[in-house]
Amino acid sequence: MTPGPHHRRGIALMIGATLCWSSAGVLVRSQGVTDAWEITFWRSLFMALFLFGVLVVQYRGDFVRRVAATGVAGFVSACLWSVMYVCFIVALSRTTVANTLVVCSISPFMAALFGRIFLSERVPMRTWIAMAAAIGGIVLMFVESLGTEGASGTLIALAIPLAFGVNVVLNRKMHAEVDMVPTVFVSGVLSCLVVLPFALPFDAQGTDFVNLVALGVVQLGMGCVLMVHAARHLSAAEVGLLAELETVFGVLSTWLLVGEVPSRMALIGGVVVILALAINTAFGLWQNRLRVAPAM
Repeated sequence: MTPGPHHRRGIALMIGATLCWSSAGVLVRSQGVTDAWEITFWRSLFMALFLFGVLVVQYRGDFVRRVAATGVAGFVSACLWSVMYVCFIVALSRTTVANTLVVCSISPFMAALFGRIFLSERVPMRTWIAMAAAIGGIVLMFVESLGTEGASGTLIALAIPLAFGVNVVLNRKMHAEVDMVPTVFVSGVLSCLVVLPFALPFDAQGTDFVNLVALGVVQLGMGCVLMVHAARHLSAAEVGLLAELETVFGVLSTWLLVGEVPSRMALIGGVVVILALAINTAFGLWQNRLRVAPAM
C-alpha cells in the first residue's frame, strides 16, 4: 500500500481522537458530579471496563498474553497515560484552566523533539512553523484568562506535554512489534488506583452515570485508542500537532451544545490553530501524492 492512504488514514484517526477528547467539556457540564477526583476515577474505571470487554472479545483466551506482550515499554506507556490523566486534574486544582491548556499546547514540540532524538524522524520546516502558529493560536484563545498565580500547578502541567511526547514516541516505536491498545486499558486501572483515595466518598447518583460512562468509553477510551492507531501512520510531530485540535473542538462544542459563548480572542485563536493545521496537512498530503505519483 502506498504512503498516501496510510497517511490519510492516520490524519482521520487523529482527528477522530481529538473529537472524542473534546467532548469532555460538554459531558462534565451535563452531570452533577463536581469533584474532579471523582470524575477522574469513574472516567478511568469505565474506560478500563470498556477496553477490557473489547480486548477480551478481540483476543478471547489470548487476552492476558497480549497485555503481557507489551512488556516494559507497554507498562511505561500505561504509566505515561496515567500521568497525563492525573496531572491534568492536579494542575487544574492548583492553577487556572487557561494556564494549564497553554502549557499543554507545547505537546507538539515535545513529540517532535523526542521523535527526532529517539526515532530520527525529520520534521519539515513547515511543521515547525505550523506548531509555532498553533501554540500562538492557543495562547490567543486564553490570553484574557492567563495569570501568574498557581506556579506549582503550572509546573505540574508541564508533566503532561512531556509524558505525551514520550508516549507518542513509544507507540511509534512499538506498534510494529505489539498491539499497544492494551496499554490504554492498563492506564485506566492504574489511574483508578491512584485517584481512589482522593475520590472518596462518592457523590455520583443514578443519572450522573450516563455522562460518566460516556466520559470513560467515548471521551477517554475511544479517543486514546484512536490516537494509538493514528501513531502507526503519522510522525510524532504530526500526532502532536493534530492533537491541538482538541482545544478548538472543545471550545466549539461547549459553545454549540452548552451555550458557553467564546470570546472574540478565543475565536481568532481557534481560526489560527485550524489554519495552521489545515495548511500543514494539505502540504503533507500534496507531497505524499507527488512521492507516489511515479509508481502509479
